[in-house]
Amino acid sequence: MLDEFLLYFKLGLHHILNIEGLDHILFLVMLIIAYTFKDWKRVLWLVTAFTVGHTLSLILSIYGAVKVNGAIVEFFVLITIFLMALYNIFTAGKNSNKTKSIVLVVSALFFGIIHGLAFAKDFKSMITAGIEDKFLPLVEFTLGIEVAQIIVVVFVLIISFLFQTIFRFSKRDWVMVVSAIVIGVLIPTLIKARFW
Repeated sequence: MLDEFLLYFKLGLHHILNIEGLDHILFLVMLIIAYTFKDWKRVLWLVTAFTVGHTLSLILSIYGAVKVNGAIVEFFVLITIFLMALYNIFTAGKNSNKTKSIVLVVSALFFGIIHGLAFAKDFKSMITAGIEDKFLPLVEFTLGIEVAQIIVVVFVLIISFLFQTIFRFSKRDWVMVVSAIVIGVLIPTLIKARFW
């Protein structure tokens, strides 16, 4: 039982913490780059909403409720990162309010669904092939994802803290620079994307 838990938990960790999962990491960075450690509740809400969306799409996939074209979904994963980066640029330095927080949580949930759909086919074949009870492995896998996301979030918050305190970046400049770099990385990939 513990071996099975560790297997799926490690697969969840690996899904996020590997170079092939860079799209997931970039999205998380764009989701939380404007926050600091004192905003931990807001960050937790955003990351959890993203995980819930991701898990929902995996549930729909493993029970055969949804099938998607992988190339199209991969393109839309890139679009989600691009949109979050643009959002950061246009809202950098502006005060957060309740409406903005709700929009971000709903966006994280919806974008989590898109990211989950991108991994659904691999998840279904890799984890649930031949397994009758698919729900428990999904929960174990999701726990691995959540822990990996927390690792990424803590790392990003530490780097943000260092740049904003030691290198004296203003919060606005930090968000703008990181978001612009991500957009710069994404544009060639979006141009090369082929799904038709």
